[in-house]
Amino acid sequence: MPLDFTKHFVAVPTEFKLGNNTGCSWKVMVKLTNGRVTLDQGWATYVAVHQIKIGYMVTFKLLTCDTLKVIIFDEDGIEVVNKCGKHEEAFAAKE
Repeated sequence: MPLDFTKHFVAVPTEFKLGNNTGCSWKVMVKLTNGRVTLDQGWATYVAVHQIKIGYMVTFKLLTCDTLKVIIFDEDGIEVVNKCGKHEEAFAAKE
């Protein structure tokens, strides 16, 4: 996560809820290492379930202090709309 993005937080949360354009929501843990904030546990599974490939662009919009809206674009710049299907219970965010 860019450091300019993290300045919007009083304290960086330990997890984010990722929401997308289909109403899917997903819990991802946040890790702070050497002053950098990264998406950790849950992110790799999110990438696999949403079929994010190398060359895709992923954007994040801060909705609340712990919720991000995720929009995925393919290599042609076209928004990718994937219905999540079944989430792993460990990471599916409870509504």
